[in-house]
Amino acid sequence: MDKAQALIKKLKEKSARVSVLGLGYVGLPLAVVFAEAGFKVTGFDPVESKVESINRGKSYVLDIQDEQIHRLVKQGNLQATTDFAILEQMDAVSICVPTPLRKTGDPDLSFILSVSELLKQYIHPGIVVVLESTTYPGTTRELILPKLTEASGLEAGKDFFLAFSPERVDPGRKDWTTANTPKVIGGITPQCTEVASIWYEQAIQTIVRVSSTEVAEMTKLLENTFRMINIGLVNEMAIMSDRLGIDIWEVIKAAGTKPFGFMKFLPGPGLGGHCIPIDPLYLSWKLKALNYSARFIDLASEINTNMPRFTVGKVQDALNEQRKPLKGSKVLIIGVAYKPDIDDLRESPALDIIHLLREKGAKVSYHDPYFHQIIHEGLKMNSISDINAGVKTADCVVIVTNHSSYDYAAILKAATLIVDTRNALSEVGNGSPKVVKL
Repeated sequence: MDKAQALIKKLKEKSARVSVLGLGYVGLPLAVVFAEAGFKVTGFDPVESKVESINRGKSYVLDIQDEQIHRLVKQGNLQATTDFAILEQMDAVSICVPTPLRKTGDPDLSFILSVSELLKQYIHPGIVVVLESTTYPGTTRELILPKLTEASGLEAGKDFFLAFSPERVDPGRKDWTTANTPKVIGGITPQCTEVASIWYEQAIQTIVRVSSTEVAEMTKLLENTFRMINIGLVNEMAIMSDRLGIDIWEVIKAAGTKPFGFMKFLPGPGLGGHCIPIDPLYLSWKLKALNYSARFIDLASEINTNMPRFTVGKVQDALNEQRKPLKGSKVLIIGVAYKPDIDDLRESPALDIIHLLREKGAKVSYHDPYFHQIIHEGLKMNSISDINAGVKTADCVVIVTNHSSYDYAAILKAATLIVDTRNALSEVGNGSPKVVKL
């Protein structure tokens, strides 16, 4: 029996030892899905507090419940460690480490490179490795493959198996989860695709096989570029509607009645999260090396990046209408997470809005049930404890993130002025003179 067939047998029998490298918003749910499927899963993370939390049966990811972690740990199907040497014993490894952008806009692949350097010390025959971290087309073949082969002399597709499968996590969703969201997988060789797909098939409902790692990498970038550009389009429509004195939310509602040829996207105060603001810029960066300008991506990024400044302009104009300067005014930000009902602050436009308001002399406070404190680029603030008192005393309330837990009718009643960037008051405050929409 060759190495592929021997490994496939282990995977189907669930006797293969599985490791997930990186236990964040992507890695922990994936580790849980594999553990629920019956695999013995060891998660790796360099952050000791995360490892200790999992081993105590406690979750730090909103979508994963303590009870689930506790049960899987007690069953012996899930454990965590900071010891990378565990890889020597593993049969299957998923890499779920961050891939942020540097301040210059270049991809920061330091986490992938660090993991690859460590992994090459423990690569061995009969192991399958799948990269899930979003990156530009070519990363798996050009960066990871050489490290694993040069150090070991092993051959991909024969001795070990390497593939890419883009994560499709949408924090806070209950309908589409790691287990039932279709999973795209592309390997370095057809045999790599086969082994990786069979592994994931044991835990995930639908597997979509593609011809190469590059196709799988490009698939994720297309998905998020599609969203980024369409959000950029509707954000520009919001700016144009504002100039024309038209309610963009009414326009979108009306356009949404067309049963074909239209897909509803909503404007907002800017883009946030770990994917949409960042992933398309990986593609733009890669294409620059090929002397090609990704014009749609660059334009959409410019529009979306400027939405926090547009929002601050709306606040300033709204205060001017009440004969108040922005400088010295009390401005309360409602919601700082990048989207509703999650505890994720990554790339949140609220951070830029707060910085811009403070630069203009506003007295800024915020409330968010998911964040008692925010620390960002020299900014350190605590959430106000009494939202009702904060709304009453604010010169302007800015709804940046429309958490479902907020009592919007009460906010409308208590506030003197509201800038609503999410149309959160559509059911309670349409037509109110104290409400200014994005």
